Amino acid sequence: MIIDPISIALITLGGVLIGLGVHFIPVGGAPAAMAQATGVGTGTVQLAAGAGLTGLISAGFMYNFLATAPGGFGTSDFILVLASGAVGAMIMITVTMFIGQLVYVYCVGVPPVSAKVDKDPITGDRQDIYVSQGTEGHGVPTVSFVSGTIGGLFGGVGGSMVYVQLMQIGNAPADPAIVALAGIFATGVFYVNAVLASYNIGGTIEGFHDPKFKRVPKAIISCLIASLLCAIIAVPIMGGVS
Repeated sequence: MIIDPISIALITLGGVLIGLGVHFIPVGGAPAAMAQATGVGTGTVQLAAGAGLTGLISAGFMYNFLATAPGGFGTSDFILVLASGAVGAMIMITVTMFIGQLVYVYCVGVPPVSAKVDKDPITGDRQDIYVSQGTEGHGVPTVSFVSGTIGGLFGGVGGSMVYVQLMQIGNAPADPAIVALAGIFATGVFYVNAVLASYNIGGTIEGFHDPKFKRVPKAIISCLIASLLCAIIAVPIMGGVS
């Protein structure tokens, strides 16, 4: 079959947005689990995938509703699906950060502060005097929370874009086999880019104010190449099944 260049481009763009979004999410890993680093106490891939897959579920529900409605699937519907995926991912990551914040503040008893900057870039509150000695900060300060929400937005839009395009190629929104295959490919693209971003970050990151965020251009190049390869593989398969 002839590979549709627009589909390839959109899937590739979706993968790049996923990789970009991961860099915004405040990941603290094991140190944060012990309140010795800023961010949520789990890994990059787990956080990104948790938010992203929730976004995919939201996008999938909205796509199925719109694609099976009279009149077909239009450009405005495409935007609605992307918005649904973004909102789903944003809700997931914000709830995760909020619950983690409750644990840090009321259970562990540490203030949410960053060791990367003396003052919170958003609120202007001073942080350096509240950072415990020998730590990289603790909790989820305002700038990290906002950054994580932005990360959920990019990840949700990117994952939804990949899913919608695959479903459009399959051209059978009510076929369980097409839905399942599109979901598998979209999930795969998400994990590939999340892992690449994780390697680029190299452990923990606090958000867009973290010096590691400057590594984003390298991640964009890597995610572009990886997503392009995924698209080249996925598009003919989806087209052949339809």
